[in-house]
Amino acid sequence: MWRMMRDLMSLSLVLAAFAGCGERPAPYYQGYAEAEYVRVALPFGGMLEKLSVERGAQVKAGEALFALENENEAAMRREAEERLRNAEAQLANLKKSRRPTEIASVRAQLTQAQAALELSEAQLRRTAQLVKQNFISKERYDEAQAARDRDRARVEQLKAEVDTARLAVARPEEIRAAEAAVAAAKATLDQAAWRLEQKSATAPVAGLVADTYFVKGEWVNAGAPVVSLLPPQNRKVRFFVPEPVLGALRIGQEMRVTCDGCGEPIPARVSFIAPQAEFTPPVIYSKENRAKLVFLVEARPAPEHAARLHPGQPVEVRPVP
Repeated sequence: MWRMMRDLMSLSLVLAAFAGCGERPAPYYQGYAEAEYVRVALPFGGMLEKLSVERGAQVKAGEALFALENENEAAMRREAEERLRNAEAQLANLKKSRRPTEIASVRAQLTQAQAALELSEAQLRRTAQLVKQNFISKERYDEAQAARDRDRARVEQLKAEVDTARLAVARPEEIRAAEAAVAAAKATLDQAAWRLEQKSATAPVAGLVADTYFVKGEWVNAGAPVVSLLPPQNRKVRFFVPEPVLGALRIGQEMRVTCDGCGEPIPARVSFIAPQAEFTPPVIYSKENRAKLVFLVEARPAPEHAARLHPGQPVEVRPVP
């Protein structure tokens, strides 16, 4: 009997030893999925005129999201464009003014014309005397008078050209002032164009339209988000580890994330380790760990797998051996 009991005890110890040599399950840490949303807003307020996306849609970077009414901004831009055209026309007109050398040339022509007029007047006087003495015919006098009138008209024409050219000379300070006016008009146009552009929004990044906060016709205050985007790279998991195992974790360490309905484990890498401990957060309270101090750790999944995680979803995180 004793021998039988001894054999049974020996067999039990052997079985226990084999049981103790089995692989222990890999440790895991509880956590949840979280997202960093990109909330798109504009610096100016206005009525929502167009909402181009719906919740749940996928958008590409640069795709139109929404637009506010912009009649006032469009009118300001048109006015700024007209002012710029006027300023540029005035500057071009000043730059077309005659140069001093051109004015000198006109004055020289005037001097020649005046000399020709004096000569034709003297010729007319001599012709008049000869006609009185019946030395020449009346037709010669008429020819001399026509020549005098022609030279006189030429002098008057050149005098007018000199006066016009003198008035058309633009002083350097006038040109500089016109150039400054053009620069100011361009700055005003740039500002008006920028304000017009700020009445519509495009997607700064590609991602999921997580939410929309207004409908067409509602008033949107300046800076109020209208659309919320969730880029794939902005999903992450947050989990909590006890102090004794914290030293085994490092930034960049590969992890495996599992969750209900997620299928195959999701690869992720540690991106943040909290420098201070905290009490176990309420989201993972249990009778065993609610009073323990733990450290927050964050890991980011690979972008191609990130969409499998949903914000708020409970997860289990395991280090890769």
